[in-house]
Amino acid sequence: MGMTTRPHETLTSRFLHWCAKAWEATTEADVIGNLDDETLREIARDCCVSPEQILQLVKAGPHGADEMVALMKALNIDADEASLAHPGPFRDMQITCTTCTSKERCRRDLARHAADQEFIHYCGNAEHLNGMRAEPRLLVS
Repeated sequence: MGMTTRPHETLTSRFLHWCAKAWEATTEADVIGNLDDETLREIARDCCVSPEQILQLVKAGPHGADEMVALMKALNIDADEASLAHPGPFRDMQITCTTCTSKERCRRDLARHAADQEFIHYCGNAEHLNGMRAEPRLLVS
């Protein structure tokens, strides 16, 4: 299955994109249900996450961390540059965003252009994002 890769996509997001494409032909339950434990562990290891996280990420789908990229944009952080400069933390941030329980609030704040002021109160990635805002090379010119 051919894939076009955008610079800010990590192995995890590419894997999730692949899963979404696979679901066009079958249901997610079938895809996961057909994986044996060893295969799931190998995929998780290759993506530097746990098998449980793979299941959470797959369930969330390929757009599970879209809010993170939108929040980075609101904070004038270049997501592509951040993913290149900090691939491990970027992956961890995607996982945090994907499994976040404050998505509704985040989306609402993004829609009303208040996320840059409010995210600190609920975002599990706030510390990383503030650190990135302190790195001039990661900021959008």
